Amino acid sequence: MKMVAAEDLARLAPHGDVVEALREAFGQRYVAPLRHHHDIDRGGATAAYLLMPAWSDMSAGGAEAGFVGLKTVLVVPDNPARDLPTIQATYQLFSGLTGALLALLDGNELTLRRTACASALGASYLARRDASRMVMIGAGALAPHMVRAHAAVRPIRQVAVWSRTRANAEALAKRLSGDGFEAYVPDALETAVGEADIVSCATTTSDPVVFGKWLKPGVHLDLVGAYRPTMREVDGAAVARARVFVDTREGALSEGGDLIQAIAEGALKAEEVQAELAELVTGSHPGRMAADEITLFKSCGTALEDLATAIMVYRRL
Repeated sequence: MKMVAAEDLARLAPHGDVVEALREAFGQRYVAPLRHHHDIDRGGATAAYLLMPAWSDMSAGGAEAGFVGLKTVLVVPDNPARDLPTIQATYQLFSGLTGALLALLDGNELTLRRTACASALGASYLARRDASRMVMIGAGALAPHMVRAHAAVRPIRQVAVWSRTRANAEALAKRLSGDGFEAYVPDALETAVGEADIVSCATTTSDPVVFGKWLKPGVHLDLVGAYRPTMREVDGAAVARARVFVDTREGALSEGGDLIQAIAEGALKAEEVQAELAELVTGSHPGRMAADEITLFKSCGTALEDLATAIMVYRRL
């Protein structure tokens, strides 16, 4: 059994490679049930406990009988005050043939990379090919991965970083500048969004931070927060103006607050969701169809992404 620490996983799973591993995985046969979601009341500060199983379709048999994986996650919203990541996770990878535990991987690093790279995979079909200006809303642990993953699929040069805590935004902008991006903290979020080619949101807000009236033609919205029906990062007008895509319909329409609330308000109908990632990858849907259309990708995460990334890392050990 292999132990894969965060630094080893980062070395073995560069963002561009994870994007391609996910592209391949979404075109194959995997089973990824909707995650088990439980709330743990800790005296007013609720934590989310998630169990995310997935496995290869092993019905065809063959020399490689596939893999089985399980991620366990605790989402603790008040952890940043303790100087700890919001997400605490572990990933177990098993042999589909024998059931033996093959690897135990750092689930935090795995989650950060696969989440960012799933969004980047969506952007590879939905963002304009010349997209070079990005707004990153949120400055937590996921934010730098979001920027680097999108830069693996689009020519991102300029990044505006916004956070409710300006010091956090300034710290991230400094890190990204060290990576070669033209990164800065805007004085007005509305102006930055209005100039952006890609707007990525990775927050835990329950109130919109991006509004439809701000959006310019051709922008791509990437939403990875709002993992509960009561949460949202954009208003109904933003959803109404966009052609909407999701990682999976099952997850996005049962957990994604941005879409659930837009549907309740009449800004979107469930049947108006254009496609999910598997349909984009297999060519069932062409993705972006015009340079001036507004696209929106809502990701709630699927265990398929964890399994595909874990398999790639295991094979590289």
